[in-house]
Amino acid sequence: MSTQYWHEFLTPYSQAVDELVLKFNNLKNQAMTLGENSPIESVRGRVKTISSILEKINKYGIEVDEMEERILDIAGIRIICQFVEDIYEVADMIHERDGRDLTVVKVKNYLAGEDRSTLQTGQGHPKASGYQSYHLIIKYPVFCALGYKEVFVEIQIRTLAMNFWSIIEHSLSYKYKEKLPDDLKSRLMSAADNVITLDREMSEIRGEIQSAQRLFKMKSSVVNTILDYIDDLYKLNQVDKAVEYEQFFAELSAQEDIVQLIFLKKELEAEISRIQNE
Repeated sequence: MSTQYWHEFLTPYSQAVDELVLKFNNLKNQAMTLGENSPIESVRGRVKTISSILEKINKYGIEVDEMEERILDIAGIRIICQFVEDIYEVADMIHERDGRDLTVVKVKNYLAGEDRSTLQTGQGHPKASGYQSYHLIIKYPVFCALGYKEVFVEIQIRTLAMNFWSIIEHSLSYKYKEKLPDDLKSRLMSAADNVITLDREMSEIRGEIQSAQRLFKMKSSVVNTILDYIDDLYKLNQVDKAVEYEQFFAELSAQEDIVQLIFLKKELEAEISRIQNE
């Protein structure tokens, strides 16, 4: 098969990945703009390399003209979340879009001891290796230079801890061609158990973590606004006032007094408005 063949074959998959990464990142950014905690920590996408596709063809005896229907993970999206609860929230988002801009074809729940009847997936179970993730196979429509096409895309949703374990396990499996020494298998299983424990602990204090994150975001926003207002005073040739407010801001920042910082922001806003209306 020529380079041109592969370029044309993979083009719709590349476009599907680009569009889906953009859509999920938009959801994340919208939540942040609204001051909400987004269930999405990060989004990554990839299209399988030609060599990986050929490996799969040879491994499973797939004919070339069967690739599109039998290899369902040529396009892949990985969504990383902070908490296990976030995984199901993201999954719900995807299921809500079923029949609209995508079609859910298959679901595989590799999560430990989780059950969400809304997703109709039954009890989740990690793989024998200890691998955890939530997988959806979707069919996604693209309109590209080659015309209209629907392609399969695999979406993996997992926590930060699950993702770290998975990356390490994948690297070791690649090195040992999936014939891991018993000692490594044992260590990986132990680490997988620790991942489950860690995620459960983080879920227990999820409210505290999210509250702290909201406070940090609010303080960051207030500080940035104050600095912008002080900069505006300089631009309005109010140098003395700008210097005075800078010193006051430095004192409040050292005290980490968010309430007083909010008051300072409002005072600056009123001061600039007064100067501009004179």
